[in-house]
Amino acid sequence: AMKNAVPQAASLLLEKLLLLVHVRALPAGTDGGEPPPAAPGYYDTSCFQRGDLLEVPRTLFVHFGIYLGENRVAHLMPDILPAFTDDRQQIQRVVTNKRLILGVITKMASIRVDTVEDFAYGGSILVNHMDRRFKDQVLGSEEAARRAEKLVGATAYSLLWNNCEHFVTYCRYGAAVSFQTDKFCETVKMIIRDQRSVLASVLVGLASIVCLGLAPSTTLPTIFITFFLWMAG
Repeated sequence: AMKNAVPQAASLLLEKLLLLVHVRALPAGTDGGEPPPAAPGYYDTSCFQRGDLLEVPRTLFVHFGIYLGENRVAHLMPDILPAFTDDRQQIQRVVTNKRLILGVITKMASIRVDTVEDFAYGGSILVNHMDRRFKDQVLGSEEAARRAEKLVGATAYSLLWNNCEHFVTYCRYGAAVSFQTDKFCETVKMIIRDQRSVLASVLVGLASIVCLGLAPSTTLPTIFITFFLWMAG
C-alpha cells in the first residue's frame, strides 16, 4: 500500500500544478512550437452575447475568458514574449507552450484578445456557467466587457493570486476569486498532512542526487523540503 501511495501523492500534486498553469496539450508530432489553430467558424458564436463568461473545460483544468463580441475573447495567458518585444504582430500569435511555461516561471502574462477558435482550442465551451455561484453579484454584460477591455495588455501572473479565473470573475462579478486555486490549496494541505509525502520528497531528492551528483543544488532542497513537510504535517 505504501509503494502505491507515494507515487499517487506525487502525481496528484503534479496534476493540480498543471491545472493552474494551464498547459495545453499539443497534438502528436508537434515540438512545442506554434500549434495549428482551429478552422475559422468552427464555433457558432451567434449564441454568445457581449460580456458573457466563457469556460473551456480540459482534462486537468478550466480556461476562462470574456466574450467581447464579433468573435473576440479577452483572456489572461502567461506569456514571456512581451518582455522581449513590442511587436504586436509577433505577440498576437497563438501562445505556444514554451512561451506559456516561461511566462509562469517569470510571473509574466498578458490579457489578450483572440478569436473564439484560438481561445477554445477545439474544446467545448460553457457560457456563464459560474453565474449560479454568484447569484445576485452578476454585473451588467456591457460593464463586464468594458472591464475586460480596459485590462487588455501586460500584467503580472500568479498561480494563486492572478490567473485567468481571477480575471473573469473580477470582470463579470466584481470580485477576483479562483475556485481552482482553492482546490489546489486544499490538495497541498492534504499532501502536507499526509506524512507519506515526507518519504516521497526523500525519494525524489535521492533520485536527483544520484542523477545530478552531490551538490548544494540537490542536497539543500532535499533537506529543507523534507524538514518543512515533516514539521508542517
